[in-house]
Amino acid sequence: DPPTMLARLPPALRGVLTGLTLGLNTLLLTLCMVPPALLKLLVPVDGVRRGCDHALTALASAWVAINNAWIAAVHPARWDVRGVESLHPRGWYLVSSNHQSWVDILVLQKIFNRRIPMLKFFLKRELIWVPVIGLAWWALDFPFMKRRGGALGKQDLERARKACEKFRLVPTSVINFLEGTRFTKAKHDAQESPYAHLLKPKVGGIATAVTTLGSQFHLMLDVTIVYPDGPPDFWTLLSGRLRAVTVLVQQREIPPALLAGDYTSDPTFRGRMQVWINSLWSEKDELLGRLKSAR
Repeated sequence: DPPTMLARLPPALRGVLTGLTLGLNTLLLTLCMVPPALLKLLVPVDGVRRGCDHALTALASAWVAINNAWIAAVHPARWDVRGVESLHPRGWYLVSSNHQSWVDILVLQKIFNRRIPMLKFFLKRELIWVPVIGLAWWALDFPFMKRRGGALGKQDLERARKACEKFRLVPTSVINFLEGTRFTKAKHDAQESPYAHLLKPKVGGIATAVTTLGSQFHLMLDVTIVYPDGPPDFWTLLSGRLRAVTVLVQQREIPPALLAGDYTSDPTFRGRMQVWINSLWSEKDELLGRLKSAR
């Protein structure tokens, strides 16, 4: 395709214009979320809540669609996306992905928009205080966790469980970055991770989603993201210098033995969950090695 007018501009100017577009898009659509969010808070009736959730989800989908438009316009990057066929926008999905950059979030939203229900991310609790967008995350019932250990960690998982209970009302895709943070060489070395391309997985969040929603999940979508030129920072995306993205989505059945159990108090169940995740992580690590060597 011929380059757009935006793509012909110098990278710095492209970055400023797309950054302003992203900021304005976020501000306006978040402000539009305030009335249904307040109604949902003040009138805790299932029918009202469902209507408010539909309105909030429609606004969030519009936010994603506008972002997808400027991502496509800023530079014709090569997108190699595999495995998104036969997905259903009215299903319930558990989504897991490796995590290298803040760009991952927009990549995931781009490839899944209108293919599956809107992604609900497990977020660090501190992010609820992010200006403007923290309000949107709260209104959309994103699960917030502090990722602590011991008794406090059990409290976090209980809060996440209550958040996931709300997802029974409306088709939802729950996504968890199992590494809990973005991959860096320093973090990898500090962890002494046994994986070449991944940090150690943290299982609590995904276990909470699986045991809360159980068989309501149609599938697990196991996502592997590779940037052939290396993980980009956000400015690289804004300025149109992201040249290529490879995304492989593997559709997996969730083992029936993991659909019910208590991750916090049952060591046997916790062990089964950890074994399953470790096997997925080992396979993903090998896949990342093959994809990176092929670039």
